[in-house]
This record gives sequence, structure tokens and C-alpha cells, in this order.
Amino acid sequence: MANSALTLHNVDAYYGDSHVLQQVSFVLGEARLLGLLGRNGAGKSTCMNVTVGLLPPRGGEVEVFGELVSRLPPELIAARGVALVPQGRRVFKSLTVRENLAVAARRPDPGSRHAPWTAETVFGMFPRLRERRSQMAAHLSGGEQQMLAIGRALMTNPRVLLMDEPSEGLAPQIVAEVMATIRKLKESGLSIVLVEQSPKLVFDIADDIVILNSGRVAVVSTADRLQRDGTDLQQHLGVF
Repeated sequence: MANSALTLHNVDAYYGDSHVLQQVSFVLGEARLLGLLGRNGAGKSTCMNVTVGLLPPRGGEVEVFGELVSRLPPELIAARGVALVPQGRRVFKSLTVRENLAVAARRPDPGSRHAPWTAETVFGMFPRLRERRSQMAAHLSGGEQQMLAIGRALMTNPRVLLMDEPSEGLAPQIVAEVMATIRKLKESGLSIVLVEQSPKLVFDIADDIVILNSGRVAVVSTADRLQRDGTDLQQHLGVF
């Protein structure tokens, strides 16, 4: 595998007394896309929250390009190049499209090999956002809000992009557009963790697959190997 962009090592995380993540370990290779799958409540979103510092782990470590970040506050983890496209989009509805992008803008890491993201490059990827750049985010469609959530994350010039169920609640045509965008980002060399409820969407785009079951890692493999071996994933995912 390529160099490690993101590593979770024996991570334990709790919500109150509930032990949500139990010794979770996986590695996102540089310039690869890792699909994180599991039933509702398996711990997928919790992994994202731990990675970006919204939920400090009680045990284990999180590393970004070899640097330990699991004891840092969210703003310093973001400064290390980690961005989250959250479940439910969470755009700033009282701001315009352009203002949503502007508040997230951050200069790229000096060692970054990626071309810097600006409002203009985001508009180039999402022409509909350019057309609506002066419109309040509250008045955008669900698909447009998802595009804005992705664009806002890109404005931080990340090296690692976490995407938590970007297809949720979208019409099939918009889902296809969002997945095409994710494919382009992957081809640009960005390291991506994609959380999705739909295994088919993930298997169509992922290099590597991690499946969580009741807060534990149940499967770690490449997407090609799982498909080639005909692995039965029903016990972990339900209907597949």
C-alpha cells in the first residue's frame, strides 16, 4: 500500500457510558479511497468525529501522515490538512454560497502537492454554485447544498478528506453527479474516506474497504479482492 495518509490504531471511543468504538484500527493509504461501511449504529460517523477531534478517543491513536493528532483540538487537526464533509451537509444557511466558501478558506500546506482550492476552482467543479454564488444557502436544493458542503471542505485545502454519507437524501441523478465528483477528487491524488450506506456506491469507487460491525472492525480488504472472492457480506451489512 502507498504511504499512510490516515491511521487509526486501537481506537476506543465512548458516548457517555456507551463503548461505541472498540479497538478500531485501519489505514488510509495516500492518494487512495477507503470505503467505510456498516449498518446503522456500527460506528462509522463516530470514526469521523474521532478523526477530526470532535470526540476525543479514550484509548488508541490517530495519525495524519505519521503525525499524532488524537490529542489535538479540532482546529489544529484541520490545520494538519483534515477536512470533513459532515452527514446532513450543515451548510451555513444564513450565508450566501460565496460566504460559505470564504469562511472555510485556508492556505494549503507548504508541502502539499495539490493545486490550491479557491472559490473559482470550486465553481469550476460545481458550475451550479457559480450561478447561485450570491444566493443564501438556505434556498439551495438538497443537491446544491451537498455540493456546497463538499466545496466548503475543499476550501480548507485538505490532504485527507472525510465524507460522511454524501448521497443521503439525494435524487439518483444528483447522487451520480456527487459520485462523479468524488471520483475526480480521488484521481487528483486526494486521500479520501467515504462513509456510505450503499455498498454498491462504495464498491464502484473504492480502493480499500473497511466494514464495522457493532463498533469493531469486521472486514479489512481491497474492493477488488472482496468482489473477486465473492465474500458474503450479509452478516455485516444486511441486504447486499
